[in-house]
Amino acid sequence: MFFGWYIVGASFLITLYVSGSINLGFTAVFEPIANELGWSYTQISFAASLRGLETGLLAPLAGMFLDRWGPRPLVVLGALLNGFGLMLLSRVNSLAMFYTAFIFIAAGVSTATAALMMAVVANWFQKKAGLAMGIAASGVAFGGLLIPLITLLVDSFGWRQAMVLIGFGMWAILLPLAFILRHKPEQYGYRPDDVKSSPVIDDDAIPNISGGMKITKKAVLRSRAFWIIAVAFLCHVMPVSAVMTHIMPYFSTIGIERTLASLIASALPILTIFGRIGFGWLGDYIDKRAVLVLSLALTSLGVFLFGFAAADRSWLLVAFIIVFGIGWGGAVPMIAGLMKAYFGMERLGTIVGLVGSVMMVGNMAGAPMAGWVFDKWGRYQPAWFLLSGVVGLSAIVFFAFLNNRSTLEEMQRDERS
Repeated sequence: MFFGWYIVGASFLITLYVSGSINLGFTAVFEPIANELGWSYTQISFAASLRGLETGLLAPLAGMFLDRWGPRPLVVLGALLNGFGLMLLSRVNSLAMFYTAFIFIAAGVSTATAALMMAVVANWFQKKAGLAMGIAASGVAFGGLLIPLITLLVDSFGWRQAMVLIGFGMWAILLPLAFILRHKPEQYGYRPDDVKSSPVIDDDAIPNISGGMKITKKAVLRSRAFWIIAVAFLCHVMPVSAVMTHIMPYFSTIGIERTLASLIASALPILTIFGRIGFGWLGDYIDKRAVLVLSLALTSLGVFLFGFAAADRSWLLVAFIIVFGIGWGGAVPMIAGLMKAYFGMERLGTIVGLVGSVMMVGNMAGAPMAGWVFDKWGRYQPAWFLLSGVVGLSAIVFFAFLNNRSTLEEMQRDERS
């Protein structure tokens, strides 16, 4: 079997554990931390914001290191930092220590984000890039399976001991997987999609097999196409961050008990698999920009439905999970896919890291805003309707730009020249 598929498998498992234990699993420890330490929802939500800030600041560096060194040392470093951060989190007794622990966790997450793993996979595939990236990105979705497990650990052993166990798991799982990852197929005598070629040792001698021109980071940052696409992803990630941080606390306010809430929270990211794989495959055959517009529209509708959820409206919860899950997942493989389509593969890791920095603003804003709304009004619904409007507006703006006479491809050629 082509070794690229082993890269896909390792990326899948890495993103599964990192997202499940940190990004998605945080909702399971939100209320226990608030109950024990007496902090407000806004203060605790700020940790998720801090995680997004650090990840966004470090993402460009991680992308540059990925292009220079390859993924293996980054994932090893990330595993060590994540494990240490979780151990520190288990000992916190002050807000300063709490935020410090999340700085270490954020630094670790930034080296193994789904976006960077997509850049690794994109190096190994051309014709089947959308499908491969969709499969690898589904690791984030399957990470939802860890939410009931983390909830069980927290309820059985307490949240502090649960953090220790998850931290040991970070070392035991990620470190072996890191040694499966490889940087570019040309270094091992291949071209993408299992096309044989002579071995290439010097990384700088690798041609731009996408057929595009080499492009500098400065040129990317001057590109209107980059900013329009990146801001669309910024808007997309705001409700994702808010919903997945507050989903279990929100369910408590509408009468859904904790065990059932953890199962629903687990089902939501799993439903994103249909978006990640399905929309990734769709992006191989139709305009990736249209796929992103559809993802944004579904995400907006899903958050709107979330605002009307209630314990006695099970049909509405099902509709929310399906619509929001597919919309959330569908945009993920488009990050590396669109950047690769516009700017080539030469510095794909760096460019994806730059997108991560822009998305940082959405990660920072979503969860604390929802926490502030709850602290002020005692309910979450205004936050969900506001976030629905933000994503819906971004879908309309991006769709209008998609149909502009001056297409993004023409703009790209102008900017490169």
